[in-house]
Amino acid sequence: MKSSTIAITNKIESNRIEMIDFYNEATEDYKFWSNDYNMHFGYFVPFKTNPFKRDSMLNEMNHQIIKRFEGLKNQKSSLIDLGCGMGGSMRYALKKNKKLSAFGVTLSDFQVAKGNELLNGLNGTILKQNYNHTSFHSNSFNAAIAIESFCHSGHSKASIKEAHRILKPNGKLVIADAFLKKNPSELCYGGKYAYEKLCNHWSLEKLETIQNMVTNLKNQGFSNIKVEDTSFRVAPSVLHVPFAILGFTIKKILNSKTLKKESLHNLKGSFYALLSGLHMKSFGYYIISCEK
Repeated sequence: MKSSTIAITNKIESNRIEMIDFYNEATEDYKFWSNDYNMHFGYFVPFKTNPFKRDSMLNEMNHQIIKRFEGLKNQKSSLIDLGCGMGGSMRYALKKNKKLSAFGVTLSDFQVAKGNELLNGLNGTILKQNYNHTSFHSNSFNAAIAIESFCHSGHSKASIKEAHRILKPNGKLVIADAFLKKNPSELCYGGKYAYEKLCNHWSLEKLETIQNMVTNLKNQGFSNIKVEDTSFRVAPSVLHVPFAILGFTIKKILNSKTLKKESLHNLKGSFYALLSGLHMKSFGYYIISCEK
């Protein structure tokens, strides 16, 4: 039992190091994915967002997340982005709400430095911290978001616990991420293959099942849990993946630049995200809202 625990701990630490290296080296590649450095998929709304313009859908995802915090526009409030990347979602929220202050946390030195440059003039700051163990006091924030970030720690109970701790009473957490619809052991061969490759190339510990995630949120003390399956809303932006991969690769070749190991991992991870999304009985993209 002891050796098994050590092995699991070593795997988690190894994954954390790989993730930091990945984002330190590959984050600048996301400029090709999004002019606003939105490091997530998008949200399609018919007659509002253009399915051929990726940033239109990516910023709509930011809008969808922020609008789920009712009343933030009418009062002075604070937001924490747990796994903020380059702060794209923070910048969107701060520009929409002048009464809002925001903090973001990431383990990447590159994201801290570049993200804070991009936040210049806005009431937001990015800190180098682990979202499972932040330095913030309990009951600090009105709102918390986690957009495609908790997956890096396997949607762990530690992530949920820390989000609950730093939220104020009646504070709200909104998570946007991919989840399994069934246990990994129940995946078909193709689904299991895509899932394992996705986790490997994007340094994900695992994906939790949506059922277990809801149970863990309840057990932690969150209430008013609302689960929205937004797979079809997200799908149009996922379909941009093969074209983005091809365009990015051609651009590098034309500029006589070699692809970094981390860039290759990112591209392969994007491909397996698309492949996973095709297994709709096994994978889904959800927006989860809940209150402390």
